[in-house]
Order: sequence, then structure tokens, then C-alpha cells
Amino acid sequence: MEIEFAPSGRSSVGLEWEIACVDHTSGELTAAAPEILATLGKPSAGEFPHVTGELLTNTVEVVSAAHSKVVDAVADLDAMVDRVRAVADPLGVDLMCAGTHPFSQWFQQTVTPDNDRYATLIDRTQWWGRQMMIWGVHMHVGIEDRRKVWPILNGMLSFFPHFQALSASSPFWVGEATGYASNRALMFQQLPTAGLPPQLAGWDEYESLVSDMTHVGVIDDHSELRWDLRPSPKWGTIEIRFCDGLASSAEVAAVAALAQCLVEDLSTKLDNGEELTTMQPWFVKENKWRAARYGMDAIIIQDADGNEDLVTDDLRRILSRLEPVADRLGCTEELMGVTTILDKGSSYQRQLAVAEKNGGSLKAVVASLVTELRDGIS
Repeated sequence: MEIEFAPSGRSSVGLEWEIACVDHTSGELTAAAPEILATLGKPSAGEFPHVTGELLTNTVEVVSAAHSKVVDAVADLDAMVDRVRAVADPLGVDLMCAGTHPFSQWFQQTVTPDNDRYATLIDRTQWWGRQMMIWGVHMHVGIEDRRKVWPILNGMLSFFPHFQALSASSPFWVGEATGYASNRALMFQQLPTAGLPPQLAGWDEYESLVSDMTHVGVIDDHSELRWDLRPSPKWGTIEIRFCDGLASSAEVAAVAALAQCLVEDLSTKLDNGEELTTMQPWFVKENKWRAARYGMDAIIIQDADGNEDLVTDDLRRILSRLEPVADRLGCTEELMGVTTILDKGSSYQRQLAVAEKNGGSLKAVVASLVTELRDGIS
């Protein structure tokens, strides 16, 4: 099976931001997406940026065009959120983003109708599929040569815990504190074909894997491989799906700049004939769990030799190393936004602090998330 890999601009960036609709009075999730989308109208084929639906009717997704600079991709998202808000506000609907909603119940949510892809997913996955009351940010970074895709993808897995810790925003699930920074990360991997990708040697192995899985009926095509990090042949990118939902566009910009710089750095090393460093799959898996459990307090495995350090300390070293790359890509300001997250805390830390300050009120947590998306993080 041959899978074509579309041409794309090297290290170009396209962003997808899943936004939850909540009732202004109660803070509960509300099935407002169909009405909002009907008012906005369907985008034309190939039109970017745009707003679209997702698995559940409580969700809209804003999608940027591909840009060479992160700031332009994020500007697309901001413009689309403004369009959604102009429709949502008169309906009494607020917008927020986190990996999970703090207290709404999954069984009260409705699946987007008249979508064969979603219907097939729910029919196959049943209870686990219905549990997917989760939100994330997906980042596409352009790869100009498909021979680079799997070396870069394998190399990026070493940075999984850094993205997970920065974006962790799902400490609550249906009204309970889970003890995890990212409950979403561990929930989403319950779906078939979700979770960590295999570490493959190259494009031929990928085509063979897709052929085998299609033959035995696991998937109908490669787009149904819902790995945390995957090739996106249609767009000529790798798609980084590590992240929980991010509460503000400034956080989206920071994490996207980190992704763009890391991919470009790895691509440059390949150009220079260097072999990219990777880690054993069991180390990668352990790092995912540590970052989901402990977030910013995770002590992560740094390399194949098993050296360890606090994820925040490792992030600061990475930021310093990437400064020349960010300067070349024009995303220095956005990349330095990572230090703001390190200094002010990830969303899960802010949510827990709001709950503690308000006597355990999760409605107050929702209100804070609505404010952060509207006004940014103070």
C-alpha cells in the first residue's frame, strides 16, 4: 500500500483548538455547537481558517491555515474564536478550554449526528467511546521530505512529557479530583489505535503497518490511527497530539512555538547527517505516565541511559538551546511564553488553586477557565 505524502512548507504550522461550550448560568456543558455552526455556515472545501464540529455537540473546533510563523496561525484561531463568541454570547453560551470539564457528566452529552465517522467510532468503542468528553490542541508541523517523517517523529517522542506537563489541564473528572495533572491523557489512550505510536524505521514500515491494519479491519484508512503523534499524509505534516486543551491562545502560541522549534531543530540535524537520539519505548511510556500523573512536578527520563531530571528544569535548558532556532523561525516571543507557563503554572495547577480558594467549588473553576479564554491569564 503506497501512501502519498503531500508537499508542505518546511516547519510550517497549522493549529487545531477544541473549544467547549458551557451554559453561562450553570457552567454545565451545553449542546450548542450545532446551532452555532449552523449560524456561521459551513466552510468551503479547502477554506482556512474555519470553524467545525467535533465528536460531541458541546464542542466547536477552530482550525488555522498553515503559516510559516506561529503568530499568524494563532491570529487565525483568535479570529475564529471571536466569530464563535459573537454567536454564542446571545445564546447564553460561554467558551472554555481544558482537557476535561470539571464536573459535567459524560452520559449527558450527545454525539454529533449525521456523521458516519463518529457513528462508527461509537458503535465500535461503546462505553469507552462515549466517555471521550475531552478536549485537546493538535499542532501540524510541515515536513518537506517524507524520508524525514519517522526519524523526526521518533525523536519527538523524547519530548512527550514536556508538552504533557505544560498543557496538563484535566485534574477533575465528573466532579472528582483525580490526583492526575492530565486525566485526559490516560483516558484517550483507551481507544483502539490511540496512545503512543510505534517507533518505526521508515515510511515503508508505516505503509506496511497501515496495510496490515486495513486488511484485518482495525482501520479503514490511515487517518483512523489516533496516535498521540502521527504522520498526516494529507497535509504533509507530523501531527502533535500530546496536549490537553489549553485555556488561552497565548498558551497555544507558546506550545506551538516549542513544537515548531523542536521539529526544525531535528530536521536540521538530519540535514547535517546526524543520527537523531531516541529513547526505548518503555521509557517513553513511563514518561507519559509520569507527566500525566505529576505534571510540572514530574521527574522525567531524559535519555536512553536513564538519566533523570525535573521536567521544568529540563524545559528551561531546552528553551535556551532553541533560542537561535526560534530567532530563525520568527517565534522567539511565542517560545518565551513557555517561561510564563513555568512561572505561573499549568492549567491543572491554576484550576486546583481556584477550587481550593473557593471552598472546592468546581463551578468557580469553570468560571476561571471561561475568563482565561476570553481575557488571557492574569
